Parts: sequence; C-alpha cells; structure tokens
Amino acid sequence: MTFNDFNFNQLLQEGLNTMGYKEPTPIQKQAIPLILEGKDIIACAQTGTGKTASYLLPILNKINEEKTVGINTLILAPTRELAQQIDQQIEGLAYFTGNSSIAVYGGGDGFNYEQQRRSLNDGVDIIVATPGRLIAHLTSGTIKLTGLKHLILDEADRMMDMGFYDDIVRIISYLPEKRQNLLFSATMPHKIRELTKKILYQPAEVNIAVSKPSVGILQQAYLTFDEQKPKLLRILLKQKEFNSVIIFASRKEIVKKLASSLERSGLEVEAFHSDLDQAQREKILMAFRGKQLQVIIGTDVLSRGIDVAGISLVINYDVPPDPEDYIHRIGRTARAETTGTAITFINQKDQRKFARIEKMIEREIPKIELPEGLGETFVYNPLASGGGHAHSKSPRKWKKKASP
Repeated sequence: MTFNDFNFNQLLQEGLNTMGYKEPTPIQKQAIPLILEGKDIIACAQTGTGKTASYLLPILNKINEEKTVGINTLILAPTRELAQQIDQQIEGLAYFTGNSSIAVYGGGDGFNYEQQRRSLNDGVDIIVATPGRLIAHLTSGTIKLTGLKHLILDEADRMMDMGFYDDIVRIISYLPEKRQNLLFSATMPHKIRELTKKILYQPAEVNIAVSKPSVGILQQAYLTFDEQKPKLLRILLKQKEFNSVIIFASRKEIVKKLASSLERSGLEVEAFHSDLDQAQREKILMAFRGKQLQVIIGTDVLSRGIDVAGISLVINYDVPPDPEDYIHRIGRTARAETTGTAITFINQKDQRKFARIEKMIEREIPKIELPEGLGETFVYNPLASGGGHAHSKSPRKWKKKASP
C-alpha cells in the first residue's frame, strides 16, 4: 500500500511525493480511511507510530476538498512542545496545500497573548492549542468555534494525567454538536473511556501496538544504589558512542544537579525543566535537534510530544512512576523503524515498579553488571517491600551484553 491509494487531493499528494512519503505506517493505514469517511475514531497508538500524520493528512485533504471558510479544525494537545511540533508539521504540508494554522499555548508574556489574538482574528484553518490558553481566548471572546468541523484530542491520556478533564469538557461546550471527533491516546485508562462516552459518536476503534516498546530498542537495566548512579551515568556517557542522549529524572531538582555534575566532568549538557521560560526551552530543543547539543536532561515533560530524529540513547536515571511513562520515555529512541538503546537505573525501592514494567511489556529486561570499580550491588527482588537487600560481592569486569 502507498499514499497514492488514499486518493488525496492533488496538491496534498504532490506535497507528500516531494517530502518523500511513500508507504503509510500501520496507524495511518487504519485511521486515514476512517477519517476520510467522516467517522469518529478512538485510536490507541504509542509515540513514534506516525499518528500525527494519520489525522493531519485526511483533515488537510477534507479542508481543501470541501473549501470550508473559517476555523475548520481544533487540535488539543497537553503541552506547548507538542502543540508547536504539530503546528510545524502542518506548516510543512501547508507549503503545498496553502492551509493556515496557529499554535496557541501559554507560558509567554502579554505580547505573546496579543500576537495570538491578532492571528486568530485574522482567521486560520487549524488551531493547535493547549487547553488552558485556549479557554482564555474563548472566555475573552477572541474566537468563535461555532462553525468547527473537526475536534482532535492528541495524547488524551497525558491530558488526563495533567488534570485537563474539566477544561476539555468546558471547551466542548463552545463547539457545535455536529462535528467529527478524533481521539488519540497511547493508553486507555478509565478516565479516557469516560471522556469518549461524552464526546464521540459511534466511534470506530483503531489499536496499534498498545503499551509495547518498539522492537528496535535494546533495553537494559542496572541494579544500583542511589549514590552509585552519578558515577555510573558518567561512565556510560563516556564509554559508549552515542550521538544524541536524553536522560530522564523524576524531579527537576535532580535534573539541575545532574546537569551541573556532568558539565563539571567535561560533558556538554543542558537541563530541561519547568523553571525555564518558553524561549529557553525552544533554544535548547533547537540545539538538540540540530546536533549542536549531545545530551539533554529532563523530567517527563520531555517524554511526550518531542519529535527529534536520531536519538540513540535514553537513560532512565529513575524508574518511571507508571509503566506507561516507561513506554513514552524510551519511545524517544528507535523512532521511524530505527534502532536505539534504553537503559534504566533501578535502586532498591524501585524494584516493584520495574517489575510492573516488565509484566506490562511481557518480557524480562536484562540486568547488566555494574562497571568495575563501582562496588557492590544487590540481588534483584521485585517482591521485596522497600526493595530487597544489599548483596556484597566482588566487582567483576564489566562486559557489554548482547541484545536478547
């Protein structure tokens, strides 16, 4: 199957040919025909499966075929980074189709809000927005969505995690009852099912690789005490050849401390956290995408919606709080059928968390021996309350283990 089989508008198809789009991904094969038919859908697909194009392409096609006037489509996203990423993809395709879009998100100053207001008044085909900032524009009367044709919720589970349920319901009150609704989520917790009953009409369901990491990811783990983690991290970054590295930590305080420590050891790194303003975040991401920056350290704000090609290594400095977060974190690597490595540091208290991850992905992740000189570790015991017991043993020479 190729993109020609969808019978897209000539302008859109020419754009896809120019941009090198050839064969659709599984989510695109299933979702695009349903969207073109006008059906509501609920699609379960993890990051990196091509889900953004699976809804953008048919929507752009419908806008051009139907010649609609005014705001045609609203896309809601949980973070400003994801909103910007989606808007950038629309801009790339709009070079050929002539469609207009705007990313609406908070975090800027009053000038940023006023700039968004003017752009919205000028009129656009597609709005990509975070819920909070969109509500500010709706309540001020800046925009009217009474003629909206399509509502898209991207990473709906993340929006639920961030407490946007009530905001989404409020936004929907401004929309016309007759519209096409598309909901995309990596997981389907109860809150998502509850939301689908409120906003979707007889939805078709699309499920692609639910909660399973890409087969291209080499997954490994180390059993390590907290005090061993900083040295282990430095060893891994210096011993292995990786072009782009993302390190995830549980709190921004750890992110800042790690960045300072790695900088002192001679590594070029940047910390990415909520204390940075939007301009600082964009500068870091631009340097990372452009390969001027090799290592970026952040909390889970980085795990969703950051589309950077060629990430070769993801390190979980802390075990993620939920198995789904693990999927999103390591999904930053091995995207678009490439390969990559994901390494997780497991301390004693996080063994049960990691066992839940292994149960969810239905495989045991190899536990690699600590490099020589790091000292003793402990025996993996996921049933232990608080995490098992120290296990004294002589350090053995570290050898890289092959992929299972």
